[in-house]
Amino acid sequence: MTTATTPQPAILVLEDGTTHRGRAFGATGTTFGEIVFSTGMTGYQETLTDPSYHRQIVVMTAPHVGNTGVNDEDPESGKIWVSGYVVRDPARRVSSWRAQRSLTEELAAQGVVGISDVDTRALTRRLREEGVMRAGIFSGDDLVRDGYPRTVEELVAEVKAAPQMAGADLAREVSTTQAYTVEPSGEHAGRTPLATVVAVDLGIKAMTPQRLAERGVRVVVVPQSSTIADIEAALPDDGTPGGVFFSNGPGDPAASHHEVELLRAVLDRRIPFFGICFGNQILGRALGYGTYKLGYGHRGINQPVLDRTTGKVEVTAHNHGFAVDAPVVDEAGAPAVSRAPYDEARRAAGDDTGDDTGDDTARYGRVVVSHVGLNDQVVEGLTCLDLPAFSVQYHPEAAAGPHDAAYLFDRFVGLLTDPAAWPPALKTPITTSATTSTIEENL
Repeated sequence: MTTATTPQPAILVLEDGTTHRGRAFGATGTTFGEIVFSTGMTGYQETLTDPSYHRQIVVMTAPHVGNTGVNDEDPESGKIWVSGYVVRDPARRVSSWRAQRSLTEELAAQGVVGISDVDTRALTRRLREEGVMRAGIFSGDDLVRDGYPRTVEELVAEVKAAPQMAGADLAREVSTTQAYTVEPSGEHAGRTPLATVVAVDLGIKAMTPQRLAERGVRVVVVPQSSTIADIEAALPDDGTPGGVFFSNGPGDPAASHHEVELLRAVLDRRIPFFGICFGNQILGRALGYGTYKLGYGHRGINQPVLDRTTGKVEVTAHNHGFAVDAPVVDEAGAPAVSRAPYDEARRAAGDDTGDDTGDDTARYGRVVVSHVGLNDQVVEGLTCLDLPAFSVQYHPEAAAGPHDAAYLFDRFVGLLTDPAAWPPALKTPITTSATTSTIEENL
């Protein structure tokens, strides 16, 4: 892998044989990954440094990328995580007073292979029609072998030999290896924390603990490999509020067995829980629901979501290729309230060991889909009605915006400091294709 000093030829190859020729952007060489597209018009630096994009080649649908350059304040982690970057028109010069270097220089310095001058509109249409797939970017000397141009068939074969995202257990590859603490900040700096939250790093973004710290919460970030004993040791033992948070992250939730069992241990102890993105998928699987791969996923900062607890529509930031398979509406078309399938599996197996709720058959109880994606009705949030736990599929920290979902951190702090008020009032009328009802009528 080398750094391009003058534009060199590059080719993007999809596993279905589709090719797009362009120019090297950033480092030159070869890279592979699952190719996805992001619809964000801004925030490319946050996208590049989001660990959830590990082993993915990101296509930017915005035609002009790089005009604000790169600085040392906006990264969401310590490095660029995307495996490749595809743009149409890279900025020729940087025009932001905050910029410390160009995007091209940053990609090259971190060895990220990219390609520019690609028809990203046609590429995005292809991915929408055929679904995400594996891809490779080849540029510079890697386009030649033994003095002859490499054939497309040879390049496609290499792409098909790359690992798929389905079945990939990747959180351990992006997680911190050492625990660290983020103390309350802003007006809460120097004060006694309102609560302590243990955040399990599955690919956490830097802004997430900051959002909690701004609300007076001490955040102890722990590695993905942590055990329930590690979590309990980090929680306060003086009677002050404590909770657990699962972050965003890459990979297939169906392959994340450790994380699912860890969360079940948290739920069994009735420790307040909040999860986002990958954490939402882990909660779904811990409750017994399935997960599935979306055709082309949700990625960008302009995704509309309905919060069924308030009736408000939020414009939200997304980055996920998997979703939870939970009932959204019942047979009458009203919002469905289902029993956690893990309960049913236990009872079918004759396991009635019970818990401390007084119901010897309800381990996790009732669950409602609290948030729904308005583009495709995908599950975007879960709320447990008999447990202090909830999650959303998107990114409420959204450093690059929008900030419609920031209230979710307030909801979590409320759960920690006033657990008797849980679950939130679900009273807002919900209109579906079949009927208008209320979640409250189904409880």
